[in-house]
Amino acid sequence: MFLKFLPLFDRVLVERCAAETVTKGGIMIPEKAQGKVLQATVVAVGSGGRGKNGEIQPVSVKVGEKVLLPEYGGTKIVLEDKDYYLFRDGDILGKYVD
Repeated sequence: MFLKFLPLFDRVLVERCAAETVTKGGIMIPEKAQGKVLQATVVAVGSGGRGKNGEIQPVSVKVGEKVLLPEYGGTKIVLEDKDYYLFRDGDILGKYVD
């Protein structure tokens, strides 16, 4: 899916979901009042990090999965005029299951 950037080791590249601008009741939320979006979609993953015995530990998420991010952290990357964030696999708090 994403050919221009491949994360190394245990890094995960994610795209944050869009913030909601309208409540369920139809009220418009101003940009300053919108909270930081903590849900993201995994765009690319690295091959995994090395464990204590030298074996490669695979990354715990796959491309296309929805994950929960910490409020702070990650490295912002701009590719093709879109904002992406690079996180370590261990920094991701969880993943959403259908």
